[in-house]
Amino acid sequence: MSVSRIALTAGLSATAVSTLGFPAFAETSGWDMLKGITIEEIVTETTYEVKKGFPERLKNGIEGMELTGYAVPLTPGSEVRELILVSDMGLCPFCGSPDHGASVQVSLNTPIQGLEEGARITLKGDMMPVTDPETWQAAILENAVVVGG
Repeated sequence: MSVSRIALTAGLSATAVSTLGFPAFAETSGWDMLKGITIEEIVTETTYEVKKGFPERLKNGIEGMELTGYAVPLTPGSEVRELILVSDMGLCPFCGSPDHGASVQVSLNTPIQGLEEGARITLKGDMMPVTDPETWQAAILENAVVVGG
């Protein structure tokens, strides 16, 4: 069994309750909130499970969260609908080390045309916890739109 902390982060402060019932938040300092997600990997001879602990404000999702980072498209092509947003392009988010930069998967509402890998962008969407016990993925930014570059 191993325990580690996921560095997916998004600093937020409460502002209101959204129409979907999610807490509505405004970004304050970037990538801080998701640092509170904990991951415990449990491996036995016959089973595999990933237990996740979420900060209270993320448990039911966060509507309208803004996050600025560096875009890494998940598939090649001129139309990007899925990407990874990383906090720091200088630190490898895919190396498996706990010292890597923070990252979060993003599902865009509308594809971005001609997005260059490493482009700095600001996105706004619904940050949702990923509770699947078979993956280390802990959060996804869904229904995202570009609000700045």
